[in-house]
Amino acid sequence: MSLMAKRWEELADIKRVLARRDWFPGTSGNLAIKIDDEPISFLVTASGKDKTKETNEDFLLVDSKGQPVGETHLKPSAETLLHVEIFNKTNAGCSLHVHTVDNNVISELYGDKGSITFKGQEIIKAYGLWDEDAEFTIPIIYNHAHIPTLAADFAKFVKADAGAILIRNHGITAWGRDALEAKKYLEASEFLFSYHLKLLSFKHVMV
Repeated sequence: MSLMAKRWEELADIKRVLARRDWFPGTSGNLAIKIDDEPISFLVTASGKDKTKETNEDFLLVDSKGQPVGETHLKPSAETLLHVEIFNKTNAGCSLHVHTVDNNVISELYGDKGSITFKGQEIIKAYGLWDEDAEFTIPIIYNHAHIPTLAADFAKFVKADAGAILIRNHGITAWGRDALEAKKYLEASEFLFSYHLKLLSFKHVMV
């Protein structure tokens, strides 16, 4: 199996798992996985596709600027420039972007603060943090409609080979050195969002 085919299947497998969780409402969300480092190229989801379906046009190859490599009628996802920032600034190998109700609500609740910090949760170990009092902070940025502006703001918080950033009332992007790590960061973040909202709801009922 060629490297391209292997990476395609890795990304397709993640898409299957996340689609079963309804994390791609209304064709939203996009996924990317690196193919080469020099020059940088990566597979990214094609724009406007129903991600609950599987076809041979689910992904296309793009370069370090997010432009298609070779002739194709497919268009890269709108947020491809976010993945461009990640792959150009870090050693990440996979980047995942999804829109969920929980991550949108969290981003609105804490958007004015510019971040949300979690601590005291066992699942924080998914981020590679093993200290008993470990904390993990997820930045929250403004949802600029102009994607290059959004990407420039996003890039300010891309500082490590693995991480996560929330875009206010838009979605989360999580990345890692490989597909497994990116998926772990995404799943851990969504777990923490869901837990936090349920805890807030419970506290409200008890008052």
